[in-house]
Amino acid sequence: MSSTVQKLPFGQVSGKPVDLFVLTNAAGSIAKICTYGATLTELHVPDRQGRLGDVVLGFDTLAPYLGSHPFLGATIGRVANRIARGRFTLGGKTYSLAINNPPNHLHGGPVGFDRSLWSGATVPASDGVAVKFSLLSPDGDQGFPGNCRVEVTYTLTESNVLRIEYSATVDRDCPVNLTNHSYFNLAGAAHGLVLDHELQLNADMYTPVDATSIPLGQLAPVAGTPMDFRQPTRVGAHLREVGSNPCGYDHNYAVNGGGRGLTFVGRVYEPTSGRVMETRSTEPGVQFYTSNYFDGSVTGKGGVVYRQHHALCLETQHFPDAVNQPAFASCVRKAGETFRTTTEYAFSTR
Repeated sequence: MSSTVQKLPFGQVSGKPVDLFVLTNAAGSIAKICTYGATLTELHVPDRQGRLGDVVLGFDTLAPYLGSHPFLGATIGRVANRIARGRFTLGGKTYSLAINNPPNHLHGGPVGFDRSLWSGATVPASDGVAVKFSLLSPDGDQGFPGNCRVEVTYTLTESNVLRIEYSATVDRDCPVNLTNHSYFNLAGAAHGLVLDHELQLNADMYTPVDATSIPLGQLAPVAGTPMDFRQPTRVGAHLREVGSNPCGYDHNYAVNGGGRGLTFVGRVYEPTSGRVMETRSTEPGVQFYTSNYFDGSVTGKGGVVYRQHHALCLETQHFPDAVNQPAFASCVRKAGETFRTTTEYAFSTR
């Protein structure tokens, strides 16, 4: 079997066509990404018996993606995660953004990159098949300064790695922090909760937050707390001890050695299927989220109702509210600078 890329129609937005790219590698694994939100809609990888299963949450058709949902599979920008009170000051000027997660700005605003129509094209890849998505976010988009040109390339390698490479160039100084918001369930997106998944995170520290999920400005050790995943640990082992409302994890971890090259972030193992997902990234942080806000109101692929803790996210990123937190690595990009980052999700079995 040879690697292939297919381009299929996936509906329309405001009279403009939305395309679905289907990437298949020689082993038969499949990734599907649509041009609306540069969104990963399906990801089929083998279990320990060699049977393919879709391990990301999403929808069968375009229409539900246009409605209300929790960023399923989308590319997030200009700035992933939260900006306190939707305000930041840059070059002596204060910018005000939409408050779409009161009292804060979240994931680029109500019409962020996840709600934008990207262009897509097949591009060559030395180790698999790839599609590049491109977007121009104009000056003032969602309140952000300057024009921002963004490219996101998804590569499905022959060794079952989904690689996501981002680049962004701005013509005015502006914060940029890109991520992917896929929800993973390695048992298969139709199969139960992720509480029995085992997670290991390469992080000794995390960023404590206030009641509105804005970091307090310092790092805290995970040792001796429910935040400790330095050794493989059931996701549900200490979830009830986290103390958040709704219950679960929604926290940024500082990756040990992160931000200086492609670094091991974490590993997820699902014992029933035997699937393993290893995450690597050039970003300094990762937001671990256990779909706490799922309440049964979203029905996904195959009519499956998505319930609390149905999936987990590992959103590689700069730290939340970094534009307002001088102690954190800056996410401000200089005019003319091209910001690049890479994240890999590598799948295997045991």
